[in-house]
Amino acid sequence: MKAELRSVPSDVAHIIEGHVVAAAELLDDDPQLAHRHAQAALRRAARLPVLREVAAETAYAAGEYASALNDYRALRRMTGNDNLIPVMADCERALGRPQNALKLIRQAEDDDRLSSSQRVELVLVKAGAREDMGQVAEAKRLLHAAVTTMQGSDEAKARLHYAYADLLLNTGDKHGAKTFFASSDALDASGLLDAADRFEELEAGRKAAPDPDEQSPSDRPSDGSSQSPDVEKPDIEKPDAEKPASEKPDAEKPASEKPDDETSSNE
Repeated sequence: MKAELRSVPSDVAHIIEGHVVAAAELLDDDPQLAHRHAQAALRRAARLPVLREVAAETAYAAGEYASALNDYRALRRMTGNDNLIPVMADCERALGRPQNALKLIRQAEDDDRLSSSQRVELVLVKAGAREDMGQVAEAKRLLHAAVTTMQGSDEAKARLHYAYADLLLNTGDKHGAKTFFASSDALDASGLLDAADRFEELEAGRKAAPDPDEQSPSDRPSDGSSQSPDVEKPDIEKPDAEKPASEKPDAEKPASEKPDDETSSNE
């Protein structure tokens, strides 16, 4: 970044550096504020690719996908870097335009310069776009092929296995989902994903739900439902018609709400 800032007056460069440092520090905890710092830096030197990249990444983290897509497009024009296509396609998908995402992906699929991790990202976005379009079988086919054949870092593979597990769960295959949540967790050495929690939720749900066919006839409700017979019914007290009005409790008054303190942040 310092090399690019040499073209900027030193006093302005100092302000820009402050905003970029703040954006980096806030990215995980407050991505919206991080994005505002990135925008403040970009306004002072909009032609610097490094600042366009910071603005795009913070916008993406903040869920400002239209802004992120604009900045990624500008950065791609500045640098000619097609490695940005996977994240641009993901922005298109997030904006509800899966067909545009697929068009972008087709531009990059035959690019030999993409790393294995970037190819994994392409598959994830492509499968997600197919699912968005209602083509669930095709999404499942893409992810199944990827988890069995694609190379990449363990982190990238963990994301593939997680996405496949999530899709299997959404289509009713809980056993398959458990298998791939478990394999995702095994690959996720850094603990970036919640695959272990998802696996435990499915395991706990399986243990907590008895098979209705295993209930004895005496355990089954007379109405034929599978509800457990020992669920207590609420004890509803009938109103006492003879109780004088003076003995009725006062209606609960709603607690007054305190207005939230307004906060402001300076660039």
